[in-house]
Amino acid sequence: MHARLDHLVCWVSDPGASVDFYEQVVGLPGVRAAEFRDGMAPFPSVRVSPETILDLMSFEAMRGVDEGTGVRGSAGHPINHLCLAVGKEDFDALQMRLKQHGVEITGNGANSFGAQGIAPETMFFPDPDGNVIEVRYYE
Repeated sequence: MHARLDHLVCWVSDPGASVDFYEQVVGLPGVRAAEFRDGMAPFPSVRVSPETILDLMSFEAMRGVDEGTGVRGSAGHPINHLCLAVGKEDFDALQMRLKQHGVEITGNGANSFGAQGIAPETMFFPDPDGNVIEVRYYE
């Protein structure tokens, strides 16, 4: 079996503000952002790759998500962090955008193991709701 990650759900207090953060600061393009703002989509997403998106779901939707999954109490649970792999140039540009937007880089790493082997450099920072994002590059 060959599987690919389709999407992750990040719980957020303000999906509109969160999609702005992921678009403007992190640099990920919005998916259904305009439709969400027009009331035509229940939540916005951002595209990580051609195959993977992050859904930015409001805490207010937790009850409906619990009902949809059939696993009581599963909605709203945070994950430890999500990790994005980018090129070195994008890594450096992201560091500059984080600084420009006043987002603190809360952690750094070197020679960190991941899906593509050892990444020479990583950084961690929170989104507006405290979801932790790791970004790394591989050589």
